[in-house]
Amino acid sequence: MCACLAAASTSPARCLSSAALPRRFLQGLLGAPARPASTPPPLLLRRCIPFHRMAQYWTQPSLDKNKALVEYLKQYDAIRTDKVAEVMETIDRALFVPEGTPYIDSPMPIGFNATISAPHMHATCLELLKDHLQPGMHALDVGSGSGYLTACFAMMVGPEGRAVGIEHIPEIVASSIENVQRSAAAPLLKDGSLSFHVADGRLGFPDAAPYDAIHVGAAAPEIPQPLLDQLKPGGRMVIPVGTYLQELQVVDKNADGSISVRNDASVRYVPLTSRSAQLQDP
Repeated sequence: MCACLAAASTSPARCLSSAALPRRFLQGLLGAPARPASTPPPLLLRRCIPFHRMAQYWTQPSLDKNKALVEYLKQYDAIRTDKVAEVMETIDRALFVPEGTPYIDSPMPIGFNATISAPHMHATCLELLKDHLQPGMHALDVGSGSGYLTACFAMMVGPEGRAVGIEHIPEIVASSIENVQRSAAAPLLKDGSLSFHVADGRLGFPDAAPYDAIHVGAAAPEIPQPLLDQLKPGGRMVIPVGTYLQELQVVDKNADGSISVRNDASVRYVPLTSRSAQLQDP
């Protein structure tokens, strides 16, 4: 159910800077003289690279590999820690993209008016949640879609933890299970520490609550109370909030149960809605 790309108005850390692109590619893209790699670009050049340009770049055979995508995301600071790099190298995105070029930094359709989010947004959410995805912890992925991010959660919390993906379209849940069965997370699905369920994401999944980490892959007009209730004290939720204008919000539940919220980036996600509304023609 999730789909996102960071808005062009976000901070440079959330936009993919042109600074690290190969100089000949940068010169062709911007029509400007090549600059030494060590020289920071002018502010006007620190902008998101259009997806059609990145498609041309990432479909080169020598770069059409999952590890190359991870290296690309590291160059642009979307991946900042070894922990996130390791899990994104381990879970091959190609297994979760039904068609197209899986290693382009762009959302991809997975059917039923749903998509898999762009890799830089997966990396962003993993970085925001990494301290709450320690071995033995519980994680909930609302709108789990293709199952990619849920599989990453499962690898991080390990067999002693629990990772739950919920999605309200049964066919997508069935497909996500098939995807995971081909991935490095397959043993965790088999032993039950990773599971997928047909459920309304707005209501969460109380059976495995409370959760140390909750990720929501679609935008809610406001933070659903059931998800706040299912967040463990000391836990963190990452959720896009808003209708047309949306912010990726980081929600921390303090030890006393109080809630702290901050905005991390301006984003654009599909709405967190009912099954019937999602299946309507766009």
